[in-house]
Amino acid sequence: MFTDALIMDKTWEVPGGFLGFSARFARTGVQMYDGSEIDPDGIYKDAAGDRKFKPGTLYPVDRPAEEVFKPSAMASFIAKPLTNDHPADGVTIDDWNAKTKGVIGEVLRDGEFARLSGLMTDKGLIADYRAGKKDLSGGYEANLVVRDGVNPAGESYVAQQTNIDGNHVAFVKHGRAGNTRVTDAAPCSPAPQSFLYSLQTEKPVKTMLIDGLTVDVSNADTAIATINTILAARDAANGKVAGLETQVATLTTDKATLEAEKVTLTQQLADASSPAKLRDAAKAYSNIADKAKALGITVTDAMGQTEITKAVVDAKIDATLREGWTDEQYAASFASLTKDVKATDARPGISGSPIVANDTKSVRDLARASRY
Repeated sequence: MFTDALIMDKTWEVPGGFLGFSARFARTGVQMYDGSEIDPDGIYKDAAGDRKFKPGTLYPVDRPAEEVFKPSAMASFIAKPLTNDHPADGVTIDDWNAKTKGVIGEVLRDGEFARLSGLMTDKGLIADYRAGKKDLSGGYEANLVVRDGVNPAGESYVAQQTNIDGNHVAFVKHGRAGNTRVTDAAPCSPAPQSFLYSLQTEKPVKTMLIDGLTVDVSNADTAIATINTILAARDAANGKVAGLETQVATLTTDKATLEAEKVTLTQQLADASSPAKLRDAAKAYSNIADKAKALGITVTDAMGQTEITKAVVDAKIDATLREGWTDEQYAASFASLTKDVKATDARPGISGSPIVANDTKSVRDLARASRY
């Protein structure tokens, strides 16, 4: 049976005269134990044949995190008795009623510690507590593996605890090494939000407002984790804002480019559809069509200037010679083939009074009419 000091955080009044409390216990890592706790029967011997673990001498014993926070180990303390001083042989079903002065409630992990909440239900224990008996000590059984080693934190040990099994928690006048005495006015971390804790009349917690969020700063680990979460969220939001600003700038540039292209195309359309240009286009189309007809090419209403030009060249130039020609090459060949061909001067709609053509269809109609 081992007994460990617990770190009491706070107490609170509970209706009915009971007193609730919260405490950290079962810290991971190396702790010092008396030789009589490690080897009460003197089984282990040193090289000289003497007792290896001497009573009255402290030795480092390691409690690995995987043992302390093992679900079975933490659950073993739930509903176990609270006692006034340590019973000599722990608590069993035979003496539970006589020794029990309260009960352990919830057990949770708190950083490198496990944390428990409990309830003092005995009037005498509460009176002793208020008179100054404020130290706590846990009583439990564990398997002890004797072996020298160094834990991940770099701490040397001579043995390790495994298979921890809680038996009771005791109020004592002086805990191990005298380091567990905590007065009611001392700063403390908040107890877990358990059923027992919810029974207290007041829940004083130190808080700070950060970026509009309330942060509990009474527990350093919780405060740091919360602040880091807030900062990460802020940085992520700032990154999104920067990305959106870049997108807005890009879209603004694209909009300006599109507006410039629109103005240019509008102007080009206006220039191309002016009466003078439409008349010129009609004349050019009619001239090409007349020359093609003079060369015996049939011109249909569906043919444009390019189609008429290609029809003339295709009729006059062998296909093997014009293979792969571009529109420019066709135009050059057409000009050469028709340079001495005279288009008919008397064309309806061209001579006489001027005719105003305001769109491409009118130009095509004028050009076609001029051929008949």
